[in-house]
Formats: sequence, C-alpha cells, structure tokens
Amino acid sequence: MTQDARYNCFLANPYRMNTHWKTFLLTQQALVENENDILFPSTGNIEQNSIYPLTHFAVLTVAGNDAALLLQGQITCNVNDINEHKSSLAAMCNPKGRVIATFLLVKKADVFLLVLPVELLEIVKNRLQMYVLRSDVKIIDSSDSYCLFGLCEAKPTAKSFLETEVQQDSIAVNFSGATSRKLILADVDTAISIWSGCVGSKGFRQASAGEWRFLDIIAGIPWLTTLTSEEFIPQMLNLDKLGGISFNKGCYTGQEIVARTHYLGKAKREMFLAECDALVVPEPNSSIVYLEDERQEAIGKVLLAQKGQHNCKMLVVLQALDPNLGVMALKDYEYAQLNLLPFNA
Repeated sequence: MTQDARYNCFLANPYRMNTHWKTFLLTQQALVENENDILFPSTGNIEQNSIYPLTHFAVLTVAGNDAALLLQGQITCNVNDINEHKSSLAAMCNPKGRVIATFLLVKKADVFLLVLPVELLEIVKNRLQMYVLRSDVKIIDSSDSYCLFGLCEAKPTAKSFLETEVQQDSIAVNFSGATSRKLILADVDTAISIWSGCVGSKGFRQASAGEWRFLDIIAGIPWLTTLTSEEFIPQMLNLDKLGGISFNKGCYTGQEIVARTHYLGKAKREMFLAECDALVVPEPNSSIVYLEDERQEAIGKVLLAQKGQHNCKMLVVLQALDPNLGVMALKDYEYAQLNLLPFNA
C-alpha cells in the first residue's frame, strides 16, 4: 500500500483520534488494519526498548464540582484515594454487579480521566450521563485531546504499580512488572516530541499496539470488549487483587453483589493466564471445556487473547478447577489445549 493510500485509509477511520497524531504516525511508516489497529513492520523483539501507539484506548473526561461525587457512586474503587501521584484500575457495574467496563482512572487537578477501550467509550459515557441529573458534572469524549502511547524498557524500575506523574502537557502511569512499562497521555505536540526523541536519540523500536495488548494480558490487566461486557463480577476479573475495588467506601451501583461475594466467600470463578497453540486467535467469550468431559459443558470463557511471538496468550475466566477432569481446551478452535501460567507481574 502506498503512503497516500495509507493516509486516506487512516483519515477515513471514524475513531476520534487527533488528526495531527494520525498524520505523524503515518510518517513513521505506520500501517492501518481493522480501522483502529496501528501496525509497524515487525523488527526486533519484545525484549528491546519499544514504543507503542495505543489507539485501541479512548479517554473520557469527567469534570465539574460534583465529578468525584458522581464517580464515587458509580465505580468500584475509592475515588477519594486517587490523586496526581496515584491512579487506579476500576470498573463500572450494572445493578446486578456485572462489569460493564474496566478502565484506568487518572486525576489531573480537579478533572478525572477514564482510559478505556474505544469500543466501550459511548456505553460508559451514556451510562454516566444517566446519573448526572442536576449535578455540576460534564462528561466529555477527550480522545481528540490526548494522544496515548506506551513505553516499554528492559531495565527494572523502583516505581510502584499505577504510580503516576502528572505534568502540564503529559501524564505517565506506571504499569511495570517484569519490564518497565509506562502508559503516556499527552497533547499532540508533546506526544510527537517524546516519540521522536525515543525513536531517534534513544533507539526505541516502533511496535504495534497488539504487542502492548500482549503485555497487558501476561500482566493480568482485564480489559473488556462489547462481547464480554456485563458477563462477570469484578472479583472474577481479579480486580480486588489489582486494587480496583474498595470494600469500605460506601454504596455504588452493583455494590451489594460485589460486597456479598467478598464477605460471604470466594467468587465461583476466577481469572487466569493461559497459553495455547491455536492457529486463530480466540474471540472473547469463546468456550473452554475439559477434553475428557463427554457433555462438553463450558467450564469457562476467554476474556481476551493475543498472538505472541511463539504462541497465543489469553486471559480466561474459569470455574473452580477439578484437576481430576484433565486437560482444558478451546471448544470451537479444534480443541486446542490450554496450559495455565503464572502472571508476569
């Protein structure tokens, strides 16, 4: 595909990403696939210092004098614990305690930013808008104002998970585990400057967003899709282990179910990391079964999957496992066998 053809394809994308950021990525030889996926030619490997365009994420701004109060009544984390040095994963639930979406909650001055998958942006925005009523709250799609990208460095970092650094023109949120990762939100000029410096003088390789999704999966970050929205309660996604649920903040939509699960016993299902050699990446909500079970009843579902350099890694939500029942497999993918792995946290 020619540079002009890539440019026309990119600008036809309905996703509200900043036009100057789009143009800049194209000058870096970015390719476009499936409307929102930004790809770079495959060079180097995941162990190198790398930079990723995170165009599968969007940004929702919640502002106004009553912004914290509104969010406190609708999401699982304690909004009062969030500041410019500490962000949090969180979820918005329906009244039955099922997670509509997970997101990263960031605070800049008196404004809250929700970083979440593009496909769930309008759903979350409309759900929050239902509760505004006469409150002093504005809910804005800010995806045009912020450029999102990720940095991954091989060297370790002393910063804690979701430790945050807010500057005038950028925000950096630490996602470090086995590698040093940062999610960056920046205005377009700052984003282009940081990207150019990393690729130029620092020698970072430009890599595709799918690789960042792969790193999120092996770290156990539970992003949802429209196919998995309202399927699981927060504990089934390990949000309690990731610090994304407060059990003493008071009421919020779905809180009764979430609290009951916490205080009366363990959730019946839990999220695990798995790998398989499936030729096709499994779709979210794909069924998992025991090979030896003649009834082929589903014991779990795929939350999210991504192809890596050697095989496919996925987050799966499973019932309490019975080791006597044998090998797990993907029912609709030629019964590709699954192996469970420890999270790379």
